[in-house]
Amino acid sequence: MNSIFTKIINRELPANIVYEDDNVIAFLDINPVNPGHTLVVPKNEKSNMLESLEEDVINILKVVRTLAPAILKTVGADGFNLITNVGEGSGQTVFHTHFHIIPRFNNDGHKQWTVMEVTSDELNKIEKDIKSNI
Repeated sequence: MNSIFTKIINRELPANIVYEDDNVIAFLDINPVNPGHTLVVPKNEKSNMLESLEEDVINILKVVRTLAPAILKTVGADGFNLITNVGEGSGQTVFHTHFHIIPRFNNDGHKQWTVMEVTSDELNKIEKDIKSNI
């Protein structure tokens, strides 16, 4: 595939790398939501987290637990969102597994997603359907 992230891993493209080990690289997003917005990426390229090896996802989450406190301290954030997009419908644009650490500030103006109204019957049906698909 040779995504833009693989090009960063291979040093074919520049990036502000904040962490790297044998399995994971993390760098600042060039189009950040807030200061300190960091992408955490496995070096093993797969299109999304559902395609990635379980070990790669675990390694990413270990790195997130290390980086997030440092990012929060550095930028003075009040919290963070941890997001991965899977598929075009979610807004995924780079098809190489990655997680966003997005620092959040009280009153930063960024809204959470909107919610929809749902009945208990609808919830019960969805619950049953999900369980049948596991």
